[in-house]
Amino acid sequence: MFVAGNVLSAAAVVVDWVLTLYMYVIIARALISWVNPDPWNPIVQFLDRATEPVLSPIRKRLGWKMGIDISPIIAILIIIFLQLAVVQSLKDIALRMQ
Repeated sequence: MFVAGNVLSAAAVVVDWVLTLYMYVIIARALISWVNPDPWNPIVQFLDRATEPVLSPIRKRLGWKMGIDISPIIAILIIIFLQLAVVQSLKDIALRMQ
């Protein structure tokens, strides 16, 4: 049973790292959007393609409030919630299995 606990613990760490990395990608996209980026730049294209599937549904639900796009802030708050709730729950379950 300890093997399953170790695997679940490792999965929790990997999910935590992936969520943290994705949060940094969203922050980079938000920072780049403040300037006039070249749309043909490969980094800008990657940031757009990587974050648009998450930010677009948030934008559709919220709309443009106060003339600014707050979808990156909402996405970051969702990621933080997932890290605190889901990842921590996985770690607790893994700890009980060991």
